[in-house]
Amino acid sequence: MCKKIFIAATGQHCGKTTTSLSLLHLARKKYSRVGFIKPFGPKRTSYLGQFVDIDAALIAHVYEMEDQLKLMSPVVLDSHTTRDVLEGKDDPKKYLEQICQATYELEKQCDFLIIEGAGHSGVGSVMGLNNAQLAQQLDAPVLIVAGGGVGNVIDALQLNLALFRETGADVRMILPNKLIKNKRENTLKYLQLAFKETDIQVVGGFNYSHILANPTLRYLSELLGLELHSDDEQASQIVHHVQLGAASTQRIVDLLRDSTLVIVPSSRDEVLVMLSTLYHLPEFKNKIAGLVIIGVAPLTEIAQRILKNAKIPYMRTAETTAEVYTAIQEDVAKIGADDEEKIALVQQLAESELDFDLIDSLF
Repeated sequence: MCKKIFIAATGQHCGKTTTSLSLLHLARKKYSRVGFIKPFGPKRTSYLGQFVDIDAALIAHVYEMEDQLKLMSPVVLDSHTTRDVLEGKDDPKKYLEQICQATYELEKQCDFLIIEGAGHSGVGSVMGLNNAQLAQQLDAPVLIVAGGGVGNVIDALQLNLALFRETGADVRMILPNKLIKNKRENTLKYLQLAFKETDIQVVGGFNYSHILANPTLRYLSELLGLELHSDDEQASQIVHHVQLGAASTQRIVDLLRDSTLVIVPSSRDEVLVMLSTLYHLPEFKNKIAGLVIIGVAPLTEIAQRILKNAKIPYMRTAETTAEVYTAIQEDVAKIGADDEEKIALVQQLAESELDFDLIDSLF
């Protein structure tokens, strides 16, 4: 009989995919046949000639599950799916049938199956395929990933749990994630007190990690829709800080911290030349992750030559500093298939921060 865990969350960016990666990593040490499915895929990508959800593509790549890829992402939205359902041109029941059939096939092939939901618990309601409905239909007990606070986390959990109660889904565990290390014990204590009258267990997840939370240069180039001038190793650099290059040249240099992305106006030749020069020095190379050169003014020929010779990673855009900075600050980086450093760290942390035997026993 296949053991199933439905991974839900109180919202986006809580760490569902990180949790799925971790549990699959740990489960492979105990179970010989391990599987994954993202039943409802709102984020479409092309992988190995198939349109699948981005998380299914990631898991298939990391754990070499490409032979199961079609089953791993049975329903993927395109630009008109929602409108067609609302206008009665498309029957959502067929999507539920596809999901149930794919899950059934994976259950036959696996001893341990992760079913990852999409977004918060209500995502998919427009098609009758929200997380709570799917968990109930697939007869899969639920693990809810939450944030690492107390008051706002309890509020979000209660809001999401109402939907699971309405459908009759079996929620067994809350996994608070991104916990502040020196507050971990207290946070878990109060969350456990908040749910002591229920049958739901609160089990600690990951501590907050700036490496996991922060984006790579490659991710930022995709986010901003800009060409990244770099090699593969530079593209994988994790950006820990973003700095505006509007101050004096010396002040910009003084403010550089570990792995800083500097947003520089194209008219600031002196800043571009200074940063390109410093990039050659060992004590500064780790501080400069790269540049985003903004503005409509073209780069001077000499600045362009110096950038090229320095081999400093950079992106070029006509957008304003405010537009670029806001886009970066408002985004939360997802782990991509090329983020080998992050994936390795997730697997390493899973072994020290997650109690898999306890989680396994609850399901």
